Amino acid sequence: MAQKEICNHIKDLTTLQVADELVCEICIKNHGRWVHLRTCQTCGVTLCCDDSPMKHMTAHHHETGHPVISSAQPGERWLWCYPDEVFAEY
Repeated sequence: MAQKEICNHIKDLTTLQVADELVCEICIKNHGRWVHLRTCQTCGVTLCCDDSPMKHMTAHHHETGHPVISSAQPGERWLWCYPDEVFAEY
């Protein structure tokens, strides 16, 4: 399978948002649990991934339209664009 070209949502990023804390802000409030964390590159919120029970980051994307997230997991350096379904390592 050929890799997709990097989309403009990712190309247009000038700085990377990083997690202030390694917790899902919504899971903490609701006493939930998460598997991995993602950081929104538009507003900087850190929420749980799609492997987590509540999938808060995808819900955030649907609610806000914010297109790009990054992994907040230590040692992982990648971005995902929801609308263009593009994955990019950095």
